[in-house]
Amino acid sequence: MAQLQDIQNIFFLGVGGIGMSALARYYRHCGKNVGGYDRTPSALTKELEKEGIMITYDDDANVFNSRFSLFNSPEKTLVVRTPAVPADSIIYTYLRERGFEIHKRAEVLGMISREKKALCVAGTHGKTTTSTMIAHLMQSNAFLGGISMNYGTNLLLNKDSEYVTVEADEYDRSFHHLAPYISVVTSVDADHLDIYGTPEAYRDAFAHYTSLITGALVMKKGIALQPRLQTGVKCYTYSATGHADFYADNIRISDGQISFDYQMPDGMIENVRLGVPVWVNIENAVAAMAVAHLCGEKDDAIREAIASFRGVQRRFNIHVNTPKVVYIDDYAHHPDEIATSIDSVRRLYPSRKMIGVFQPHLYTRTRDFADGFVRVLSTLDECILLPIYPARELPIPGVTSDMLLGKIGRGTLIEKADLAKELKSRVEQSDKPVVIMTIGAGDIDRLVPEITEILGK
Repeated sequence: MAQLQDIQNIFFLGVGGIGMSALARYYRHCGKNVGGYDRTPSALTKELEKEGIMITYDDDANVFNSRFSLFNSPEKTLVVRTPAVPADSIIYTYLRERGFEIHKRAEVLGMISREKKALCVAGTHGKTTTSTMIAHLMQSNAFLGGISMNYGTNLLLNKDSEYVTVEADEYDRSFHHLAPYISVVTSVDADHLDIYGTPEAYRDAFAHYTSLITGALVMKKGIALQPRLQTGVKCYTYSATGHADFYADNIRISDGQISFDYQMPDGMIENVRLGVPVWVNIENAVAAMAVAHLCGEKDDAIREAIASFRGVQRRFNIHVNTPKVVYIDDYAHHPDEIATSIDSVRRLYPSRKMIGVFQPHLYTRTRDFADGFVRVLSTLDECILLPIYPARELPIPGVTSDMLLGKIGRGTLIEKADLAKELKSRVEQSDKPVVIMTIGAGDIDRLVPEITEILGK
């Protein structure tokens, strides 16, 4: 890969992705000319444009030539792509055929991870919240997989910090490009079987990832992972409730607040209060606090930072909270993630009727984990499904939201345009208070403002 000082322009294929946008912002901060292509405008791409990043939404080589003439030099331009942009993209084909240096996002992030001590979070679930917690605790540089509610961005820069916090994405073996100093591994529940083929191959990719760690591994106790650690790398376990090297003890839930005593191998931090009082965040906080402790952060600073943590956009965000209805939006898109989210809601609002709205993400994931989705969605009092969000995929015959509903045996399929009014009607007709969750990793979040407005009334 060319040296950064020799590159004048960076062009991003898929610039609107959460990980890509953080890199775009970083290189803009470094003084480079930054531009990109994405399929559709979004709130995030609009923010990037406001920050001086030029974006096209036309997959057209002529548009690229006319609007991005400054970038049309292979010697001075680095192209960064995400697998979400298909191989037959016109702009991608144009750049490839003309000899531009093209690298995956993971390769570029791996290069950055070697410039500082990288604090990485890997796992099927919990990566974004845990990494954002670590960045907040450490006040580190950070490339995050979501928008931090504390800072309003997915890129944190601190020239005085020796650390960089990175979300270690396992898709397409991206995390094998990283150089972790300390890493958390939250879970290894099989996912992305379109890439890995089998659960065993998926777990083996995580085992290889652990061989890249140079400082310490912080691993959730009980997960099916046999790490391959370098000589001298220490391994610690953590748990939300059970005994481990790091765990939460004496958990208290009262008046919408969660607090606990934090047990460590060499001491205890008393009266830790979660800034975002969601049950699953106990586990995320235990892992993040372990990393901060291993990096030498003081107990009082850790306690204060966890209490001031405000969460991540689309990670269990409460948008409406009235006696009649609570409305929560969450990014969960794997059966185990959805089960954890539902469990957290049940614990917080045990007496309310629970209505879940799920937008399946990817045809392959829906096919591979259909039984898991059926199992967890069946625990809802009322289930509403939206059509599958395809992202990078073409339809698979027989794999539809109707297929899931047929297996569940009840529920409703609704188009996005009709959802807000349907939810309003169900709240009005309910004989008891309701909690509503919108769940999914597609574009269901674009419905949040309308749903919030109509339910808030």
